[in-house]
Amino acid sequence: MQEIKLELTKHPKAKPQDETKLGFGSIFTDHMFVMNYDKGQGWHDPRIVPYGDIPLSPAAMCFHYGQAVFEGMKAYRTQDDRILLFRPEKNMARLNASNDRLCIPPVDEAFAVQAVEKLVSVEKDWIPHIDGASLYIRPFIIAVDPHLGVHPGHHFLFMILCCPVGAYYPEGLNPVRIYVEDQYVRAVRGGMGNTKAAGNYAASLKAQDEAEKQNYTQVLWLDGVERKYIEEVGTMNVFFVLDDEVVTPALQGSILPGITRMSAIELLQSWGMKVSERPISIQEIADASESGRLKEAFGTGTAAVISPIGELKWEDRRMCIHDGKIGPISQKLYDTLTGIQWGKLPDPMGWTVEVK
Repeated sequence: MQEIKLELTKHPKAKPQDETKLGFGSIFTDHMFVMNYDKGQGWHDPRIVPYGDIPLSPAAMCFHYGQAVFEGMKAYRTQDDRILLFRPEKNMARLNASNDRLCIPPVDEAFAVQAVEKLVSVEKDWIPHIDGASLYIRPFIIAVDPHLGVHPGHHFLFMILCCPVGAYYPEGLNPVRIYVEDQYVRAVRGGMGNTKAAGNYAASLKAQDEAEKQNYTQVLWLDGVERKYIEEVGTMNVFFVLDDEVVTPALQGSILPGITRMSAIELLQSWGMKVSERPISIQEIADASESGRLKEAFGTGTAAVISPIGELKWEDRRMCIHDGKIGPISQKLYDTLTGIQWGKLPDPMGWTVEVK
């Protein structure tokens, strides 16, 4: 593997004094990882340097043609002051799946994990100490060719940023209110819905804006063809508890294969619960709500981990779920996943990686 050069900042920033007011995604640490790709040379010059702006041509292809992918990860400080990552190899495997779809050269996954570990080790003093807070890690790759022409780039930047974060949702673990979008679509099979491409999130903003105007936290997307099958929430995969069965939309190419989603399914199955990955129509959920079969609903994602859903608004229907309170399955998943991530519970799955 290549050696990662290290240049420490001469002007370290003051760290947040009140870790209860970190917010999400607005405070950045002192350093960042950078690596270049040039056609004919491959990925080269990996380095950790002081956090700062980067020079880009106004003609850089990422601005004009959207050749940009990213990942989201976290580092957690345990009560005995160890630093843990959660399944980082899965993030890098997914990054390469996104790279493949957007014609971006693959990264060495083991080296990318090593780069995360080294950056987190350098920035370990930025990792919050309070319960529920963590260090969010954002690896991303952009095409930087100064060229106007629709073709894959030949020059890229692979970068990793870090920021200390609190809870993603202001509601915390309290159930969120979700708006079901049936006018706009985010993705279709064969498109880029199963990748973490930057453009996917731009495509979600219009509906998100409408949801916020109606005082809803997030958008639940339906399929892009028939507009009736549930896909995912804007920042989360989604699960429903119908009687004693946990159901979640199948991975069919238009939704993101979430790592927290994968982990939740594996945990539920290890507990002997019935889990089904299949098409789920919004009408089925509405009918289940009316008949009393819909016991719980929750989202899964790196940012929020588990986010219970207390209400769904579809057309003129408002479905109150579990009396607007967190359900027992959502609570158990949250307690178990966060317990493993923060080192409070044993890790029988071997999911965590300690950063030295």
